[in-house]
Amino acid sequence: MIKFVGSFDTVKSLPNTHFNEYAFVGRSNVGKSSLINAIVGEKIARTSNTPGRTQSLNLFNLDDKSMIVDLPGYGYARVSKVEAIRWVNRLQEYLLNRSQLRRLFILIDSRVGVKDSDLDLMDFCDDNGICYQIVYTKKDKKIREQNQVELSHENHPAMIQDVLETSAEKKYGLDELRNIIGVK
Repeated sequence: MIKFVGSFDTVKSLPNTHFNEYAFVGRSNVGKSSLINAIVGEKIARTSNTPGRTQSLNLFNLDDKSMIVDLPGYGYARVSKVEAIRWVNRLQEYLLNRSQLRRLFILIDSRVGVKDSDLDLMDFCDDNGICYQIVYTKKDKKIREQNQVELSHENHPAMIQDVLETSAEKKYGLDELRNIIGVK
């Protein structure tokens, strides 16, 4: 059974549980909430066509075995610079201090490719030994960008070598994520 635990504005306000956490993050409008919903087979995360709707740390309990953490997006959202900096600081605080975190999934829109903000987050994780895995979203859509950056484990030591490709709409590539997280 999947249960919404709550939305939290600060890392300190998160419940102190013993459950492993699997966090999802990416640029605004990457399809994060849609992917989470597709993985669990229910509409648990709120989706929107407006970038930047997820503004809190949202926790979902999966059968009292693990937690999914829906983190606010970064990049495109129309928020003030002060608010954007606050989001980045909160993300970094979560990544550095949350001992329950087992894996960070960095979502990248496959149509757009890797952007500087994605690379900045990857560098932060590499510098701090935070294990992460790249997940390309929207693989069913047409690629728009030319000269997309290829990611390699050699350049990013904290990155898990397996890069996943998914489509929430076509239900493609979800089984690997379900296996990692423990979703039945």
